[in-house]
Amino acid sequence: MVTRTLPIAGRQPPRPVDPSLDLEAEIARLKNERSATILAHYYQDSEIQDVADFIGDSLQLAQAAKKTEAKVICFAGVHFRAETAKILNPDREVVVPDLEAGCSLADGCPGAKFAAWKARFPGAVAVTYINCSAEVKALSDYIVTSSNAEKIVAQIPRDRTILFAPDRNLGAYLAKKLDRPMEIWQGSCIVHDTFSERKLIALKERNPTALVLAHPECEEPILRMADFVGSTTGILKYATGSPATTFIVVTEPGILHQMQKAAPGKTFIAAPPEANCACNECPHMKKNTLEKVYLALRDLEPKLVMRPDLIEKARVPIDRMLALSAS
Repeated sequence: MVTRTLPIAGRQPPRPVDPSLDLEAEIARLKNERSATILAHYYQDSEIQDVADFIGDSLQLAQAAKKTEAKVICFAGVHFRAETAKILNPDREVVVPDLEAGCSLADGCPGAKFAAWKARFPGAVAVTYINCSAEVKALSDYIVTSSNAEKIVAQIPRDRTILFAPDRNLGAYLAKKLDRPMEIWQGSCIVHDTFSERKLIALKERNPTALVLAHPECEEPILRMADFVGSTTGILKYATGSPATTFIVVTEPGILHQMQKAAPGKTFIAAPPEANCACNECPHMKKNTLEKVYLALRDLEPKLVMRPDLIEKARVPIDRMLALSAS
């Protein structure tokens, strides 16, 4: 059993957990009893990743959620990803370790404001990054992830105006790469916005042979320095397939756990934020803990509940995304 600390505010489980419990063994027992599966994002703590049945990025997690036959889905990630799992599995129970695990992108693009913005561009195609609420998904024509956004946007006729929300950095990256003007919502990820060009330059000077791998949610000066820009899964695949041995990773450092497991002989360096803080770690993702995963499976709470009409509307662009991603 692993000794654990809870250093981040909001990580303390809401209900007491017996400190003598072997949580890994208890979670395995509960998964079997509940016919449950644990889906976890790469940005979760390593101990959560190690008990998960599936680990992935947004696209992979949506695909896994659609395929699962489990009666209960425990989604270790942030709220909008759990919503996606519920939208794809309306008749299954979806529980989350912490309902307060949100997202700056989703929070910065409320449904009413998105609807008003969309109304300013009649006939436009609304392409929305999956990091948004179910209400915004229901108002969208296409949902995309960082894995498939380029492929999906490239298929939209060039005579159509594209509205891209809510991430301005991903939108700007796509507009530049595809030479495709778009109307872009001015939202951003608090983690990817915090990476420091100044510190990245200094880190590169100390590690001149290191390749820089960056997520497209980063700001443009960071992307200009990158040897590879891609989704979390893309970054993982690039690093494990590359002959290079040292990498500076410019995304949430939770991915380093899987990178080190996949390529133990290589060196992975987490890019630092501008401030002297742990701001490169997502405070929302880190609200989830192994204790809270155990409690969610034990009590089947907190449970995600959504209106049937919202599920039905939000599912349309998600299914469209999954179909285009498979083609």
